[in-house]
Amino acid sequence: MKIPKRILPLVEDGLVDSVLRQLMSGKEATVYVVQCGDEIRCAKVYKEANRRGFHQAVHYTEGRKVKNSRQARAMEKGSRYGRQEQESAWQRSEVDALYKLASAGVRVPRPFGFFEGVLLMELVTDGNGAAAPRLNDLELTADEAREFHSRLIREVVLMLCAGIVHGDLSEFNILVDENGPVIIDLPQAVDAAANNNASRMLKRDVDNLANYFSQFAPELKDSQYGSEIWAIYQRGELFPDTVLTGRIEENQRIADVKAVMREITTARDDHEARLRYQQLKREEGR
Repeated sequence: MKIPKRILPLVEDGLVDSVLRQLMSGKEATVYVVQCGDEIRCAKVYKEANRRGFHQAVHYTEGRKVKNSRQARAMEKGSRYGRQEQESAWQRSEVDALYKLASAGVRVPRPFGFFEGVLLMELVTDGNGAAAPRLNDLELTADEAREFHSRLIREVVLMLCAGIVHGDLSEFNILVDENGPVIIDLPQAVDAAANNNASRMLKRDVDNLANYFSQFAPELKDSQYGSEIWAIYQRGELFPDTVLTGRIEENQRIADVKAVMREITTARDDHEARLRYQQLKREEGR
């Protein structure tokens, strides 16, 4: 097929030999199957900000670092340079996340480099060498649903141990190769320690998994893995092999409202007594 304009520089530099076909086109990018020497890979070409449907919400970008103060100021002002840098940072966030997660043992496509808005990475395939299907395209048995759910919960834990929350995890950005689920699409990934929305996003990711798999295994619907995982993470006790139950213990103690009100009344009376004493002292000093 005709070489897309954005991939042409990679062909000229010898990083890509030829473009075989378009694999998919989404809200953020178009992905092509490319020939790189003896290997078949994919090239993710990010769409320009004014041509894609996914808007960079502040709750995703919160806590992300920029190279220097000049870039930060430009991004805050929304200048043309600032918008370019913001777009570049958005794209680099997926690249950085892929490298970090791959090193941590998370099942993500292996990245091979990022070149002027084009991400070269592993083409995830099924047992026959064809492009792997999305999880959403599969019909699962109850046992398969339980197995995939369990494995993906473990992937979520591995990601969090690496300091990353996917932020948009669902059946639509999980591929299934011959060895099981592979997580894709990470430009909105957030820093678990630096982003105040990380807890909510992680719980939403995990709830998405429970909602999807519960159509095959209904008992997964009411599981509470998201809250459990985050609670353990907050205590600093989360590890890749941490045993999870999918349940959290609720505090069953009934609040002693009368005792609380007594504390409030006592504190108020003490405060009023101090004010009266200070008033008396001022009057004596006149």
